Amino acid sequence: MSRRWAALAAAGMMQTLPPAKWQAVIEIPRIEVAEYHRPYFALWLEKPDGTFVANLAVWYDMRAKKGQGEEGTAWLKDLRAWWRKIGRELTMPVDGVSGPTRPPGRHSVTLSAVSLPPGEYVLVAEAARELGGREVVRGPLHWDGRTVHGGSLQGKSEIGSINIKAENAR
Repeated sequence: MSRRWAALAAAGMMQTLPPAKWQAVIEIPRIEVAEYHRPYFALWLEKPDGTFVANLAVWYDMRAKKGQGEEGTAWLKDLRAWWRKIGRELTMPVDGVSGPTRPPGRHSVTLSAVSLPPGEYVLVAEAARELGGREVVRGPLHWDGRTVHGGSLQGKSEIGSINIKAENAR
């Protein structure tokens, strides 16, 4: 590193590079019920004081309902915590964030355009199913500018495990 770059870094004037890749492994548990519907799902980051930071993923029924003329966006409000935090302000779909609901199993998802300053965050996940339950889980996530520390959640009913990893561009 040149002396100039070292001086800038020491003075705190260099921006942290955005991560090249944020990866989430999200488990949707198999629930044995007579009529199973895939859950709507939201994953986002907050500051420890509850201030919204970023949407990471929102899964919903993106198909138009036959005879109803509406997409599954009408039911996004069932993700109550996410809806109140930021969902009602969005126009869906959101490029790089929204996608279709997923079946039970483990899903590896690349989270696009996550660029955060180093710091402490709270990872929040919410799932809601038609004719089913609803669950919200949250846990700490520390981003040091290079790697994620924490970033793991474990649900009890509608959400299985969630693990976030990130690698910096350098």
